[in-house]
Amino acid sequence: MLVLVALGLLLASWSLSGVGDAETASVDSPAATRVQHARFVGGKACISCHASAVREWKGSHHDLAMQDVSEQSVLGDFNQTRFNYAGVISTFFKRDGRFFVNTDGPDGKLADFQIRYAFGVSPLQQYLIELPGGRLQALSIAWDSRAREAGGQRWFHLYPGERVDHKDVLHWTRRSQNWNHMCAECHSTDLRKNYDASTQRFHTTWTDINVSCEACHGPGSNHLVWAKRADGWSAIPDKGLAVQFDERRNVHWTIDPASGNAKRSARRTTQKEIETCARCHSRRSQLSEDFVHGRPLMDTHAPAALQSGLYHVDGQIRDEVYEYASFRQSKMYSKGVTCSDCHNPHSLKLKASGSAVCMQCHAAVKYTSTAHHHHRAGSAGSDCLACHMPTKTYMGVDVRRDHSFRVPRPDQSVSLGTPNACTACHTDKSAVWAAAAVRGWLGRDARGFQTFAPALAAARKRAPNAEAGLLALLDDPLQPAVVRAIAAEELGAWLSPQSVPALARALNDPDPQVRGGALAGLIDLPLEQRWRLAAPLLHDDVRTLRIEAAGQFAGVPLEQMTPQQRADMERASVEYLAAQKHNADTPEGQVNLGNYYAARGEFAAAGAAYRTAAVRDSDWVPAYVNLADLQRQMQRDDAAEQTLRAGLKQQADAAVLHYSLGLLQVRAKQMEAALASLERAAKLEPENANYSYVYVVALHSNGQTRAAQAALRQALSRMPGEPVLIELKGQLAATP
Repeated sequence: MLVLVALGLLLASWSLSGVGDAETASVDSPAATRVQHARFVGGKACISCHASAVREWKGSHHDLAMQDVSEQSVLGDFNQTRFNYAGVISTFFKRDGRFFVNTDGPDGKLADFQIRYAFGVSPLQQYLIELPGGRLQALSIAWDSRAREAGGQRWFHLYPGERVDHKDVLHWTRRSQNWNHMCAECHSTDLRKNYDASTQRFHTTWTDINVSCEACHGPGSNHLVWAKRADGWSAIPDKGLAVQFDERRNVHWTIDPASGNAKRSARRTTQKEIETCARCHSRRSQLSEDFVHGRPLMDTHAPAALQSGLYHVDGQIRDEVYEYASFRQSKMYSKGVTCSDCHNPHSLKLKASGSAVCMQCHAAVKYTSTAHHHHRAGSAGSDCLACHMPTKTYMGVDVRRDHSFRVPRPDQSVSLGTPNACTACHTDKSAVWAAAAVRGWLGRDARGFQTFAPALAAARKRAPNAEAGLLALLDDPLQPAVVRAIAAEELGAWLSPQSVPALARALNDPDPQVRGGALAGLIDLPLEQRWRLAAPLLHDDVRTLRIEAAGQFAGVPLEQMTPQQRADMERASVEYLAAQKHNADTPEGQVNLGNYYAARGEFAAAGAAYRTAAVRDSDWVPAYVNLADLQRQMQRDDAAEQTLRAGLKQQADAAVLHYSLGLLQVRAKQMEAALASLERAAKLEPENANYSYVYVVALHSNGQTRAAQAALRQALSRMPGEPVLIELKGQLAATP
């Protein structure tokens, strides 16, 4: 039972540095005229011709995304300031013109650490500390850079309600706070992680320390050749630009007097601008550093859909997910709006303040009237953003707006438990009160563009009608693609004569995220049947899908493939291995490598990868589960038990470890111990139908029929539409 990891979060003489110099980069050599060899030259090279854009960018969040340490860049109080967190007293101070913090290090002991870089600027600033192996780590004590009257100008901890010590996965010295993997790509330009798995060291480089011109516009060497009319310039197409953001060129919006809404003069036909922004403004995994500006985002990144835990069932933001998937589910996206319709792409500021930015496309006479917003003019409730872009606070002080542009639905708060903008403002009122108020205004419940919440809610409750609801979402072309993608993924819990054909059709969907969702939804289908349906994805136009397919089909025997399929599999496997090796610094990458080798019967390589994953992070549960399963396949049950118990020492409440141990104990006929382990797993994850199913079966097999029936009733009360539990109920009822 391999646990699949989604593709998709040491003081040495080593130092981070740039790899290019804009002022000395040669633009006259013949190689510079070859478009395919375009290289990054640094933002300084853009200033002379693009002074106005640079002026707008200067001082923006992109400009100040990461800075060298100086009296000007460091905003925090380093004047012997003390900060107490969970009994640990950290002191911020200066010495010989350098900035330091005395705090608990990897061993839990207080030590002095030099601040290497200032990270971010507003509403908070973090600080990066260099540890051995080229690792830069983000200190979890941050500076609140807001004005004092807003509660700022203070040190605060990012996890105030917890006691994060050096053993905790959230501690600043652990991998979850590692800049090289977690943060770097989106705070610097032409970032190269450069992790050496053999030495376990980073030598991360960039051309610009911040988010400069080429981060969005791509490598500029060919454009410089063209601009300077250097040798060979006339042969360079498209002015040597890596990408042209022309989605809005010669496009205008005209407001329809009847509806009060604007219509785009020409349909948007590309995603270049949006996906360039989404490279960083999305919750995603990076599979390659070979991002090509203008190519699909999913060539190098795997963006999340509306997964449970990240989003509420109605698509509202929950975890830290940024803007992309929210925007993709909006009516504005469907009508052709792009990021730069609202934001200045260089300063990042709104093109108008507050509701005025909305009035670019929505008639003020209609939408600023009390008849529309039902609040006193000038009040908070009359502001478009307050109702249609509700906020959530991340990292303690960072207030971010939901970019799904939804109609407030307090009625869904009542029925589904989702948040709503009304009670977020009227904190002393209930959702029932808010829903009644809306009905009083409209004579009915509110309606909006997003209609998928009931279906997703039913699926996550395993309600009896859940499969039908998901199928309706998947088969509806008017639903946002990001919604159809999660519907396909969640249909994996219902692999029936109805859902399998629907998922097979979705494998050919025009949107790559829907195709990826369908592949994920089919994961529990027998390998041979899945291969027949999804093998064509091995030569999909989008690299992420080829990678995911190669991972799923590593175990398909070569003799079952046609010559073309073998060639496709070979090419996709090279990409798969490259993606995992790019992430070889993470336990996820190592477990994925282990899964690939295990499926191919290369057990020694698989075992080595799983062990390396546990070294990368001793708390990473899939490393123990998959290594134990591999050892079981090799008939080494004693070693498998030792592995699982080692994992439980690190993560005592990991349900999957208890479950795996229980299965091992069943095979060893240690039924009393097995029942205890399986019961523990079912209690730790009560919504996991498989855990409940196996526990009930184990009870019944051990002659404890009444206990089995009671456990099944409890499971069905939580998941009344779960197919495997319904089938099990029938089987138990038929048992004498």
